[in-house]
Amino acid sequence: MMTTRTLFKLSVTDLSRLGPGFHSDGGGLYLQIADEKKKAGRRWIFRYQMPGARQRDMGLGSVDELGANLSGLNLARELAQNARQALARGIDPIDQRKATLVEKSAAIPVPTFEKLAAEYLVARDGSWSARVVQQWQNAFRDYCKPIHKLPVDLISTDHILSCLTPIWKEKTNTARRVQNRIERVLSYAGVKKYRTGENPARWRGHLDHLLAKPSKIAESGNHPALDYRELPAFMADLRARKPIAGTLALEFLILTAARTDEVLKARWDEIDLNAKTWTIPAERMKMRKPHDVPLSARALDVLKAARAINPKGEHIFVGYGGSHLSPSALLTLLQRRMKRDDISVHGMRASFKAWAGEETSFARDLVEMCLAHQVGNAVENAYRRGSLVEKRRKVLEAWSSYCSKPVVSDGKVLVLNAKR
Repeated sequence: MMTTRTLFKLSVTDLSRLGPGFHSDGGGLYLQIADEKKKAGRRWIFRYQMPGARQRDMGLGSVDELGANLSGLNLARELAQNARQALARGIDPIDQRKATLVEKSAAIPVPTFEKLAAEYLVARDGSWSARVVQQWQNAFRDYCKPIHKLPVDLISTDHILSCLTPIWKEKTNTARRVQNRIERVLSYAGVKKYRTGENPARWRGHLDHLLAKPSKIAESGNHPALDYRELPAFMADLRARKPIAGTLALEFLILTAARTDEVLKARWDEIDLNAKTWTIPAERMKMRKPHDVPLSARALDVLKAARAINPKGEHIFVGYGGSHLSPSALLTLLQRRMKRDDISVHGMRASFKAWAGEETSFARDLVEMCLAHQVGNAVENAYRRGSLVEKRRKVLEAWSSYCSKPVVSDGKVLVLNAKR
């Protein structure tokens, strides 16, 4: 009998930390990594040998298919345990799987969540407007990636949480809608007899025990924001702290007036140091259009400090395991270390907008463009050929200067040329 010493050697962190090669989890289960730069090259292998036969490798699925989290790791181990049990009975696991697939071929094939969600929306065709259908499609595309390729009968509560947890506090209303939509698709799966048992996405009596009540964390439609007049003192406190990924990411977010997800997933190949711009790709933008952010002198200094911390990484602000920072890192910094549980990270955008409106004479449309908001109607946008990068640069340089205003001992800001 195998002991726990010979099993479960890998951790969730190893899924993204380890380099190319075969990495044993014990008991014949291996994580195969073909290329550390290609996450699609990570897959689970069960290696075994029948008496008198050659060694065989049985593919159990890619890390992306099973999940790059504890749930996915446990699923791979469960599949390996099933194969070991077959071996103990003298059955070749690959032959057993082939026979099972032949047997199931006559049964109803189980679709992935991505395919069933598309089928569900087609079934609603005619009763929903094109706008509503598009909203559902956007939600599935943006927030349901962890379950896209999973057969609907394999989706568990852990998979649902992997979709909702990253946005539950930052985008509570959006997350609640995503939860409801996943629940309805999985209910549809039950009606179609693709799955049985309880719906893992149901709220009442299930997820309400695992996630904070939405009304407690999203009592209004607005994110609590810092009074812009407190920004210089806040920034002085932030810059006085050790320059680690979290502090640098928060400062960069404030200086660029960008959204949390846009900053946390920022990559070095999006930065043009010669042009002093940061181009955020369309897939990370709310409006689904690329957005050029002019970088102030201080924002460039922040990038230089981030590069010194992580000279070779793909992402600019890197957390444990080599991946980008999670939203929880900024929340921990803001609420626990800086003791500011009265404000939110996203609210910094509102602080920028209030400053621009109260303290400057910059055109409103220019400020809205800095926030990557839609400006004007379709006709006006058709004639707006440029993104006004250099004009927006002046706005963000002025914002950077304001955030760097000297602060006297009582925390008040010395007012120097507030109006532009």
